[in-house]
Amino acid sequence: MRLAAFLIGLLAQAGPLLAETPAKQLFGTAAAPSTQRAAVFGGYARGCVAGAVQLPETGPTWQAMRLSRNRNWGHPELIAFIERLSKKAARLRGWKGIYVGDMSQPRGGPMLTGHASHQSGLDADIWMLPPKRLNLSRAERENLSSISTRRARGAHVNGNWTRQHMKLIRAAASDKAVARIFVFPGAKVWMCENARGDRRWLRKVRPWWGHHYHFHVRLKCPNGATGCVNQAPPPPGDGCADARDWVKDILNPPPPDPTPRKPRPELVLADLPDQCQAVLQSR
Repeated sequence: MRLAAFLIGLLAQAGPLLAETPAKQLFGTAAAPSTQRAAVFGGYARGCVAGAVQLPETGPTWQAMRLSRNRNWGHPELIAFIERLSKKAARLRGWKGIYVGDMSQPRGGPMLTGHASHQSGLDADIWMLPPKRLNLSRAERENLSSISTRRARGAHVNGNWTRQHMKLIRAAASDKAVARIFVFPGAKVWMCENARGDRRWLRKVRPWWGHHYHFHVRLKCPNGATGCVNQAPPPPGDGCADARDWVKDILNPPPPDPTPRKPRPELVLADLPDQCQAVLQSR
């Protein structure tokens, strides 16, 4: 917290001199949100959030996990979405609600560790572990782990996966505020094979590496958020053929690309929207 105050104070004095400072050092040490109106600036992997709201640590149908990370912050629309989804989860057999993993930092922006996205207050990770209790202590929330639902490196689901997982993901994807949901390829293929009735929600569910201990929900830019940058919409269709291609590549990996990948350059403050400097300077 002292480091955050020092860096933000220095930013107020030096301004442009800190434009090349690694942005994760500035945002990752900010312990509280900006005292501004709620607003999103930039995109999911290159942005920040003003006036973020903290998800209460415990609610009627949710608990925020890993509280020591201080990543249970988001735009008010993300908080409202989590409350809506958790109520639907509580109606599923065997679920008391949801355990909520990482959302965003108090002012969004790049994180010191972990995610490349989750920067604009519009992303949230929902654990695959069905909550049996919603009265976990802070210590329990640090030590309890979610469950993996994948088999064969993500080509298939395992015995932890249930139809209730699909129902929860379908409820999330059917919410008008949601842009995309990321889950491991085998889960998407299982849902493609088992979904009945209206299948339009499947379009929002996209395969991605990892995402077997949790699924990742990404909201659209809020209405009127002129500084917010949406991700391009998913391609037309249900996306099932694409997911099956992912599975084929997992089971029969293509030859490795001989061209070495260049490391992704670290984001600095100058890479983010100009408004993010004001988000950092706000007391």
